[in-house]
Amino acid sequence: MNSKEERIQKREQKEQEKLEKRQAKMQDAGRLKRWRNRRPFWGATLTLLAGIMILYIPLHLYAIAFAPGSWAFIGFLFGGLVVIIGSLAYIYPQFSTVFGVVTIFLSILSIMGALGGFIIGTVTGIIGGALCVGWHMEEVSADKDHGGEKKMKRAKKDEGTVTASP
Repeated sequence: MNSKEERIQKREQKEQEKLEKRQAKMQDAGRLKRWRNRRPFWGATLTLLAGIMILYIPLHLYAIAFAPGSWAFIGFLFGGLVVIIGSLAYIYPQFSTVFGVVTIFLSILSIMGALGGFIIGTVTGIIGGALCVGWHMEEVSADKDHGGEKKMKRAKKDEGTVTASP
């Protein structure tokens, strides 16, 4: 066996061990951890925080928010939409990519009406949106063929799914 094949085999074995370790960790996990692992938790949480930060300035300027020519109304609109999108990312994790893209878009546009939550809301929204875009649900199957056993589904529904997060 040449060295390249040995390296590939070593890498596959290492990945297999890593997956088995993750599966064992998920089997012992509590309900919150399993719930959190099935959705873009950190992306949705950062998106919610960004929405609250973006809403901060328009809430303090609500007296002039509806005056003609005021941009504070846009801050209400964009901040509220970011909060709603963050909440929806918890409920519908299968649409996390769309929610992430819209979050990034609205966070950047919120600079116009709400100063982007003193820019901190914009940066948090971009990071949260990127985490939502990068997250994907992945069911991992352990290949037990190395030992001559059948393929085994690693992530059963009641045991939680192992997901890959960025």
